[in-house]
Amino acid sequence: MPSDLPSDARILVVDDHVEMGRMLQEPLADAGWTVDLATGGQEALGLIRSRVYDAVLTDLRMEKVDGLDVLDAARAVDPELPVLLMTAFGGVESAVEAMRRGAYHYFTKPFRLDEVRLYLGRALEDRRLRAEHRALKQASQERSGLGALVGRSAPMRGLYELIDRVAHAAAPVLLRGESGSGKELVARALHFEGPRAPGPFVAVNCTALPGPLLESELFGHVKGAFTGATSVRRGLFVEAHGGTLFLDEIGDMPTELQARLLRVLEDGEVRAVGSDASRTVDVRVVAATHQDLEARVREGRFRADLFYRLNVVTLRVPSLKERREDIPQLVEHFTARSRARNPRSRVTSLSPEVVAALGAMPWPGNVRELENLVERLVVLVPRETVTLEDLRPHAPVPEPESPLAQAQEGVWTLRKLEGEYIHWMVQHCGGNKTRAAELLGIDVSTIHRRERER
Repeated sequence: MPSDLPSDARILVVDDHVEMGRMLQEPLADAGWTVDLATGGQEALGLIRSRVYDAVLTDLRMEKVDGLDVLDAARAVDPELPVLLMTAFGGVESAVEAMRRGAYHYFTKPFRLDEVRLYLGRALEDRRLRAEHRALKQASQERSGLGALVGRSAPMRGLYELIDRVAHAAAPVLLRGESGSGKELVARALHFEGPRAPGPFVAVNCTALPGPLLESELFGHVKGAFTGATSVRRGLFVEAHGGTLFLDEIGDMPTELQARLLRVLEDGEVRAVGSDASRTVDVRVVAATHQDLEARVREGRFRADLFYRLNVVTLRVPSLKERREDIPQLVEHFTARSRARNPRSRVTSLSPEVVAALGAMPWPGNVRELENLVERLVVLVPRETVTLEDLRPHAPVPEPESPLAQAQEGVWTLRKLEGEYIHWMVQHCGGNKTRAAELLGIDVSTIHRRERER
């Protein structure tokens, strides 16, 4: 078998002339493939529905169930399963029709066995490449789309639903939330879950550059437009054509640039610094801020017309304090990612006590702060499981005060004490309500109900 042909594949050969089927089966098996033989179309239908094949080679003219029936059955089970047909010269017209219906190739009898092996090899290679492409696309979407967002809490489930609805819209989106809460991940999800996914995703932080440089970065410049402009720059709006431009911390954009941004949003045209010509761009703008834009509008530091233009669709990204029950899942996710970046690390997990402590911390830096802490532990701790003693040098370890201690400061009703104890136990379990329910000997639905009552 030539080395460039895929091996380790399962092929179904279908022919109601047993001698012809065996004549094909043996050399194909010698080529390294596993070959099943069906001595008629009816038998082939049963095999296709009960086994997984990588390719089907079938005669076209057979009694009762012919090759077109086999083709239809194969494509019904797996639309990408390659089906190759064999036919006498007089059946070429039917074979061409089969190609229109999705057959991969057809051979006219008599044919050479090396030709059959060649086209089967091509079909198997095409199938392998398509599978790899799907896997890479899925991996990319998991890194950049909804798969990059971690958490199953109620606030996150609500956010997922909004992303799913908003991703296919054309209007600008304003993301609001605390610093470090994951607004850029949400922006990427909006891009990669929508029709612009094949296009570019371009991000810029509006606080990272002074006004003149940000203007050049966004809109581009021509050669000689200002001192140091020794070459032409297209600008990020042009680079994002057909895709999404993410403007992080839009609240810090200088007011003179806000006017230019408004014109782009309204007219769909950008003009490079120093140019007298405009260029049409097709860009969806997703902006983000942790600031109170309404207050900045009242103070005259943010244009009201730009605010209203951006505020068509607003998504609020919850802080980590609002989704503490996601902390165990986030810790597991960040540990795995940190280990991949630091393969020499011995850390494989964080102890339940550490996860519980992390669940009780205030997290002013939100998810970003948690990720940085987990990576620091993965890099520095010289053992497989991170303990509370390992955590203490890197973070203040809060000890959740027992509800019994709190109750001594005043008179509590028994129901309030019960509710606070349930809440304390959830914190003690690092936000894992299922584990807390097991320790308390109650159903997890009771925890959800009591949380709503708090």
